[in-house]
Amino acid sequence: MNLLPTARLAALALAALTTLAAQAQLKIGVIASATGPTAAVGIPQKNSAALLPKKIGNLDVEYTVLDDASDSTMTVTLLKKLMVEQKVDAIIGPSGSPNSMAALQFIAENKTPMLAPVGTTAVVLPMTEQKKWVFKTTQNDSLICEALVAHMVKKGVKTVGFIGFGDAYGESWYGVFVPMIEKAGIKLIVNERFQRTDQSVIGQATKIAAANPDAVLIGAAGGPTVLPHTTLVERGYKGQIYQTHGAATPDFVRLGGKAVDGAVMAASLMLVLGEVPDSNPSKKVALDYIGAYEKLYGVKPATFGANVFDAGLLLQRAVPEALKKAQPGTEAFRVALRDALEGTRELVGTQGVYTMSAADHSGFDKRGRELMQLQGGVWRLIPE
Repeated sequence: MNLLPTARLAALALAALTTLAAQAQLKIGVIASATGPTAAVGIPQKNSAALLPKKIGNLDVEYTVLDDASDSTMTVTLLKKLMVEQKVDAIIGPSGSPNSMAALQFIAENKTPMLAPVGTTAVVLPMTEQKKWVFKTTQNDSLICEALVAHMVKKGVKTVGFIGFGDAYGESWYGVFVPMIEKAGIKLIVNERFQRTDQSVIGQATKIAAANPDAVLIGAAGGPTVLPHTTLVERGYKGQIYQTHGAATPDFVRLGGKAVDGAVMAASLMLVLGEVPDSNPSKKVALDYIGAYEKLYGVKPATFGANVFDAGLLLQRAVPEALKKAQPGTEAFRVALRDALEGTRELVGTQGVYTMSAADHSGFDKRGRELMQLQGGVWRLIPE
């Protein structure tokens, strides 16, 4: 009977352990717009990557965090780099709605799940073979819009104006908003667009102010939410101005100042945590996230950072299920991970409770929103 020398046996055992160790690692790519016009959204998202789980079960998790500078072309370049060179098992990001739309084809071709912390519903609806690889960690526009339109009805609004981004975010909101107001008996009398990089919207605001609707909805996100709001006030508009959850940033309050006071928005409970009852299942999760972020950076996070943190919670739930079928680094694992994410049920996140399905890759219900108004620079809860 031939026995291998002890030294060779030890070497083989070490090689086997090294191989297992290499396999026992999950690779996640994170793309955030930490610079450029979407930076108000992307910075807290990039920062929140440091709070993502370093270990899931027995797997060490390796994160590669990249900045696409708010540019959709750069997003695609970085995405290919992560999938081809790094062979990541999933993507968290990108920050912008147009960037996420640009990514759809490539994540589907590579069969890589993408957890998108973006506003536009268009990344998941209507469901397609490409979109089935995307899981959205923000509230769908329709969920937010329902609360805003209900408030308009309650306040007797009969006419509205709309000004939104001339991209996927703005068009998605317009597509959701118009059918809802029509059903509610509210008439749209003025409709304008602007670009994220615009420095002035005087022309659009002048037209809206001249039409003098009872209310105006601004369909924008991040820092650019301030410009149309303040310009409307400067043009003498006195009606109620509504914002989407894209305005849920400290910059909106800081840069807008007194001009944005009175704004009505539906968004994450994180903005009104002090008024949310302890019975809300997301309150503790949100407080833990905020505490960890403050400890690391010395400031409170914008709600957009929580969208990335929730992506980590979704992965913590889904990865153990995927491991029952395959190992990281393989297409079989990525497919199993997609299936496990779609099977998420009643997962409590920072901003709501996720229950995914084949038809719904956002998963939030009314527990994922709060109606609020900015009063004296502080968001105050409005009972729905």
